[in-house]
Formats: sequence, structure tokens, C-alpha cells
Amino acid sequence: MNKVILMGRLTRDAEIRYSQGDNARAVARFSLAVDRRFQRQGEDQNTDFINCVAFGKTAEFLERFGRKGTKFVVEGRIQTGSYTNKDGQKVYTTDVVVENVEFAESKSASSGSNGGGFAPAGAPEPSGADSGFMNIPDGIEEDLPFN
Repeated sequence: MNKVILMGRLTRDAEIRYSQGDNARAVARFSLAVDRRFQRQGEDQNTDFINCVAFGKTAEFLERFGRKGTKFVVEGRIQTGSYTNKDGQKVYTTDVVVENVEFAESKSASSGSNGGGFAPAGAPEPSGADSGFMNIPDGIEEDLPFN
């Protein structure tokens, strides 16, 4: 099984391009700064910078909301590859191919930390700082699968 789940902040705005041809698809490339849970003695770096790529609707979501400093949870798979650069040297790559992406904090929490956070329009805001519950707008109760 090849599955990875990461939580981290974008190191820069997501770079979006569109593929060529009749069925043009969005392609987003970005890097996540992921804090390590533990730090080895004598080790200076406690953050890993993970290269990620997303396609289609996921890439379009990142085009809209993928700003530097925004905290996301991404789910995907690791993919390795290689190419020969212009100097004739073989370069090996490792990327996370993102299949799902979600915000990892509210808009208000992210704006207080790095100022780059965004939340989707109409997303419920947390009801209280320590309640752990979200306010659900009136009129959508009938759409909930558990009422």
C-alpha cells in the first residue's frame, strides 16, 4: 500500500499550470513544510519540505486557496521518477501525488499566525475557541445525513 497523509504549511503560493491538448487539466505544484514530531539529538533541522503535485479539481482548489503559509492536510501517494538534466546528469525525484486536500485550521486561526490563510466561501466557523464544535447555518439541517 502506498498512502501518505501530511499536515503542513505551504512554503510558497501553489504554482498552477494547465496541460496542453483537448482535455486540458490543471496541474498544481507546491511544497509543504511539515514539522517532525521528534528531533534527534544534534540535529538542527526539525522540519521537512515535501514536494507535492495535484491534478484536476484538486489543483483548481489549490489555485484558489493555496497561498503561502496556509495550513493543509494532504492525502496521496509517493511517486518516484528520474530525468536527465541539460548537463546530462540523471536526477531522481520524489513527489507526493495529492489525491485529497483539506484546510487544517480555520481562517481566523491562520490569519493570526502567518496571514496567508483562506477558507472556502460559506464554510462554518468554529463556534467557540475551545468548544470544538462548529456553527451550522440555519436551513441546511435537512441536508445532513444523520438527522
